[in-house]
Amino acid sequence: MRTKPVLLVIAHGSRDPRHAATVHALVRRVRSLRPGLRVETGFLDFNVPSVRGVLDSLAAEGVRDVVALPLLLTRAFHAKADIPAVLRDAPARLRIRQAEVLGPSPLLLAALERRLHEAGLTSADKPSTGVVLASAGSSDPEAIAVIADIAREWRSTGWRAVRPAFASASLPRTEDAVRELRELGCARVAVAPYVLAPGFLPDRIARGAAQADVLADVLGPAPEVARVLLDRYDAARTPALAAVGA
Repeated sequence: MRTKPVLLVIAHGSRDPRHAATVHALVRRVRSLRPGLRVETGFLDFNVPSVRGVLDSLAAEGVRDVVALPLLLTRAFHAKADIPAVLRDAPARLRIRQAEVLGPSPLLLAALERRLHEAGLTSADKPSTGVVLASAGSSDPEAIAVIADIAREWRSTGWRAVRPAFASASLPRTEDAVRELRELGCARVAVAPYVLAPGFLPDRIARGAAQADVLADVLGPAPEVARVLLDRYDAARTPALAAVGA
């Protein structure tokens, strides 16, 4: 029986201890959904183990096949440059496929809805509620366009309005989007952080949500997010995807 490739979840890392704790909680949920799959975690910066350290350990154990999954919601600089560079420097014995980033996905929209419901909103609130889709932000036009597309798609599910906002690199900021929705006449305004784990930029989003009625939690280890990870893993291990560097 052929051994399944190891799933290596690659997180950015943060000085904020909540970040790593949330990443590990998400990985535990992935393991619980697929007990026979080996799942490892590596960080690009700030936290241990490093991605390179995990890859070296796997090679030393005799592992051959790895699916490297960027724990990212959009395809921006880290997915296009940082992660491929790290993977190219991996031990030669490893066959590595880089999976796609998590977003966009209908499952992530479901996770956003889950977080808003957990914060107190119900389906009956949708027609009168404006939502700020608050992401970390990027200087990559492709990533910004994806967030705008998600906001438009989410609006079509029944919310009064959905506006994208960004914690860095792009405009508008969360507080500006909240103000715009107020001026639009929304009876209530909710902020939905489109981020995976707590940290500096999610805290900025929270500060920008001070005048909103509802602030949802980060996506974190929501079951829908764990399912997206497994979907991306399954897609990457198919023969149609070329190995990194091939």
